[in-house]
Amino acid sequence: MADKSYPMTAEGKQKLEEELEDLKKVKRPEVINRIKIARGFGDLSENSEYTSAKDEQSVVESRISQIIEMIQYANVIDTDKVANDEVSVGKKVTVQEDDDDPEEYIIVGSAESDPDDGKISNDSPIAKALIGKHVGDIVTVDTPVGSYDLTIKAVGVA
Repeated sequence: MADKSYPMTAEGKQKLEEELEDLKKVKRPEVINRIKIARGFGDLSENSEYTSAKDEQSVVESRISQIIEMIQYANVIDTDKVANDEVSVGKKVTVQEDDDDPEEYIIVGSAESDPDDGKISNDSPIAKALIGKHVGDIVTVDTPVGSYDLTIKAVGVA
């Protein structure tokens, strides 16, 4: 049994299930076909196509195993069971540091994080400081380069 559960949104779990299906039904057969073709090129010890295809197979199989574990131990967060003004996975939070412009984040499980899209992992320093807090709270975010304070301005459904 895994030591960790994987907090995520229902949307995040759905995306993992779709990725798993693609890996199993599309990527895996493509790689197997590449290996078959590369075997036909002769001596496998000096066959770069074969080595490349086997390496890709390893990556695909590893990702399949990782996704299966994440889905098996998924902890889908039901934001309806969390207070409206409380920060949790699956919520959008607006924060402000001093007089800077407010910033908006969606807190998601680590498998879903996409900082370029404003989705931060629940394992990130900012999310760790925010989870469980409420609108109006001032939180201290500890990072490897120092700490800073944020004021929670708004919390909503993502």
